Amino acid sequence: MKDVQNQQDHRNIVIDKVGVKNVRYPITVLDQVNVTQNTVATINMYVKLPHQYKGTHMSRFVEILAEHNNNININNIPGILEEMKRRLDAPSAHIEVDFPYFIEKAAPVSGAMGLMEYNIAFRGSLGRRGMDLIVEVAVPITTLCPCSREISRHGAHNQRGMVRLAVRFRSFIWIEKLIRVVEDSASCEVFSLLKREDEKHVTEKAYENPMFVEDIVRDVAEKMDADPNIFWYSVESENFESIHNHSAYAYIERDKRPQPGA
Repeated sequence: MKDVQNQQDHRNIVIDKVGVKNVRYPITVLDQVNVTQNTVATINMYVKLPHQYKGTHMSRFVEILAEHNNNININNIPGILEEMKRRLDAPSAHIEVDFPYFIEKAAPVSGAMGLMEYNIAFRGSLGRRGMDLIVEVAVPITTLCPCSREISRHGAHNQRGMVRLAVRFRSFIWIEKLIRVVEDSASCEVFSLLKREDEKHVTEKAYENPMFVEDIVRDVAEKMDADPNIFWYSVESENFESIHNHSAYAYIERDKRPQPGA
């Protein structure tokens, strides 16, 4: 049959990214405690299309995905990207994998067990400059306002927040480690199941550990700066304010590699 995608295109325009988006797919990822974990990902896959080709072969993206569906983790993203480049005859390839990840957490006093959900993303690109891999974790947290505690006679306002930490790294890094870095930098971590004695504990812990969004991103940044395995990171913190009609926000991005001319 006629291969329309391989026909010549005479407009002489390169397409930076072409492919498939929002593919929902069951995957298996590495789990530090349970070895592996089954989840469902939303996956985007693209390649760069040279100017002479009319189109790319969309079905090949899904074929490649099907061949790796039982083992998609940060270790084999490079192999998937190399296969995308080869089979689609492309100068560069890109993949984005977003999925929910669950960790069983014990409540701080009662020990009641519950599953806590975190949103994880793998970002990978392979092109002229080589391989680029990013892992991102989105971690819900509790914060308590230092200003509110300082000026109020009774209590202080607190709220849930969301911290997103993305890293580039030299060797394999566990999702759980990045989550722990964030949770240790908050007024208190969030739990899926709390009994009365646990609620007392987390409320008092947050009160004794007030944090602005500025404090949170700086605390995470200190830990990332001290980790030789991390050579680039970005961290953002957003508080969904309980007494304001807006969110509070802070962001830090650092490339720890020596910069030209520095």
